[in-house]
Amino acid sequence: MSEFLAELVGTAILILFGGGVVANVNLKGALGKGSDWIVVAVGWGLAVVMGVYAVGQITSAHLNPAVTIGLAVDGAFPWSKVPMYILAQMIGAFIGAVLVWIHYMPHFADEEDPGAKLGVFSTGPVYPNFVANFISEILGTMILMMGLLFIGANKFTDGLNPIIVGALIIAIGLSLGGTTGYAINPARDLGPRIAHALLPIPNKGFSNWKYAIVPVLGPIAGSMLGATLYHLLFKGEINLIGWVSLVVTLLTLLLGVLLNKAVLKGEEAKLM
Repeated sequence: MSEFLAELVGTAILILFGGGVVANVNLKGALGKGSDWIVVAVGWGLAVVMGVYAVGQITSAHLNPAVTIGLAVDGAFPWSKVPMYILAQMIGAFIGAVLVWIHYMPHFADEEDPGAKLGVFSTGPVYPNFVANFISEILGTMILMMGLLFIGANKFTDGLNPIIVGALIIAIGLSLGGTTGYAINPARDLGPRIAHALLPIPNKGFSNWKYAIVPVLGPIAGSMLGATLYHLLFKGEINLIGWVSLVVTLLTLLLGVLLNKAVLKGEEAKLM
């Protein structure tokens, strides 16, 4: 199996299980309807475990453009391969979302709430504020990236890495996921959001494109920041790409300020 196909398949598995657990909890008639948030968090954690075990021996199973970029910032992955990996992850995420729709098709047809349908495919904030929402995604992905580097530094975890990474995802979901739904993965949100926009889902409503930049740019900035902080704290160094990462984070927050004024116009934004 090629690296491209491995990342595609692994990401499709991730979204099949991850999107599947959200559908089971959210959609009318599903047996998991009304289950607690912990079910969603554990489901996503196990989705990562399955994806990593499936293709980790081929690509180390990034399954996430933010992770791919973060590893490149860390120097552990060649920048020349970044575009190929991201393309594979995006395609895989789209395919995984389509499979979830096929599996739960009768439930999508019976569900009356467009928001519940969209929630299967993509994330959204509790309080719409681009600065606060960017901070949530940046912080969550920063911890994800640093956690992956922590885990990789401990050789005794070999073979158990997928389970430990899954535990990290569950921890992020339970602790930090209550604000934006913790996308922490541009492919996980954008690929399924595109699927939501294209699939013939009855009464699906809109795909909330005005928010879509947050779960894409936020995780990218967060992963770059996480890799930079790891180098600074544990290796006592910061290189040029590290300074670029800090600039990217600041520009992302500045963009949040501008979007609050241009999109929300200060009326809907809530920073509690």
